[in-house]
Amino acid sequence: MRVLLTAVLVATAVAGGGGQAGAAPAGGVTASGGHLPPFVAVVRPVSEKRLGKSWRPGCPVGPEGLRSVTLTVVGLDGRAHRGELVVAKEVAGEVVRVFGELYRARYPIERMVTVEKYDADDDLSMAANNTSAFNCRPITGGTEWSNHSYGRAIDINPVLNPYISGSGAVYPPNGAPYVDRTRTDPGLIHAGDATVRTFERRGWDWGGYWTTPIDYQHFEKPATG
Repeated sequence: MRVLLTAVLVATAVAGGGGQAGAAPAGGVTASGGHLPPFVAVVRPVSEKRLGKSWRPGCPVGPEGLRSVTLTVVGLDGRAHRGELVVAKEVAGEVVRVFGELYRARYPIERMVTVEKYDADDDLSMAANNTSAFNCRPITGGTEWSNHSYGRAIDINPVLNPYISGSGAVYPPNGAPYVDRTRTDPGLIHAGDATVRTFERRGWDWGGYWTTPIDYQHFEKPATG
């Protein structure tokens, strides 16, 4: 599925494949210097090989139940970049619409590459402030499958929006300065802001409303039934 999101979804093409939010496509401009290019999203099937270490036999969802979503994001530099997420097939369309709205609102994302680029190591991905989704792993500090293992959770700007455990430990550790939620740095997520509302309209929950732990980076939509 290839879509160009303006007021409606229409078919279009996109050059190249996925990649780190870091190399602006041709025509990108700063947010303060003019209009951004159109939002483009491409949804494709993924293979076991493509998922690398983020998937293994015994995971609760197979590659056939996942999709790669390559899309346009606004970087912390205010320019348009390409990013990629792997999510559950059932939520791929919602993810496109969510990030289309965030793009139009110019919500900035520093980096968005799939987690096998970090050997599926969640700590390394978070420390790089990498926005990611699918990773077949247990919940932090537990043994049950995380909703990331189902492709139904997304962590956004983890350094700027850290996870705080019940004991007060901060993950990633370099996110400690951002435990102070009175900060207004670009990319921070706050209760009731446009980013939270964009997800909530589609039934996604925000971990920033939790009490133990608090997970400011985390949005999830668990399967029902």
